[in-house]
Amino acid sequence: MVQLKTPTEIIKMQKAGRVVALVFAALSDVIRPGVSTYELDRIADQVIRGEGAVPSFLNYGTPPFPASICVSINDEVVHGIPSRQRILQEGDIVSVDAGALLDGFHGDAARTYPVGIISPEKEQLIRVTEECFWIGYEQCKIGSRVGDVSSAIAQHAESFGYGVVRELTGHGIGRQLHEDPDIPNYGRKGHGLRIVSGLVIAIEPMINMGRKEIRLQDDEWTIVTIDGKPSSHYENTIAITPEGPLVTTKVDL
Repeated sequence: MVQLKTPTEIIKMQKAGRVVALVFAALSDVIRPGVSTYELDRIADQVIRGEGAVPSFLNYGTPPFPASICVSINDEVVHGIPSRQRILQEGDIVSVDAGALLDGFHGDAARTYPVGIISPEKEQLIRVTEECFWIGYEQCKIGSRVGDVSSAIAQHAESFGYGVVRELTGHGIGRQLHEDPDIPNYGRKGHGLRIVSGLVIAIEPMINMGRKEIRLQDDEWTIVTIDGKPSSHYENTIAITPEGPLVTTKVDL
């Protein structure tokens, strides 16, 4: 069941989203060759708790996720587990997915970063994935449908020959980290749930440089591309308002 949010609840979600945005502001200064993914997790945890929030991901799911953020390198699509042994290397791309729970509501967002100097092909993948998000965002108008968002994302990604992950989707968000509805990154224009005021969703294109197929690794969390090619991830939480879609996962409120 879709849980629409009141204006007061959306303000609370903006405050939770601001905490997530502060995580990215902190990590963007430290992502470089030689840094462990454990260190990124440690910094993110400090930022979240320093704002009076709780990491949304820590102990989430089955088996319980063992860290405060997901850190996924190169062919890891999502849900990479931070580790002291995972050291960022020159030329990598690294996706960070972060969530924060504050005053009963969650914020959720993701970014993909270059590590040092990366190839033009990886630069394009990161850029196009972010473009996919904003193209989907532009479809988030009252009266449109989820399929309008989904089809716009897929059309842009596939125009570059990229694979659009099917099994993982964006989602509703609020008092729970994952709520109805699902927001796929592929679909049919004019189909799906109608977008209305008070809907709050996380749109998160997960775009592969190669094939769209993925597989789950033995740790029961990390998902990788089937062909070993890089993947990029970009996400924000969005509230639908009469004035238009509102990104809640930003620093300036």
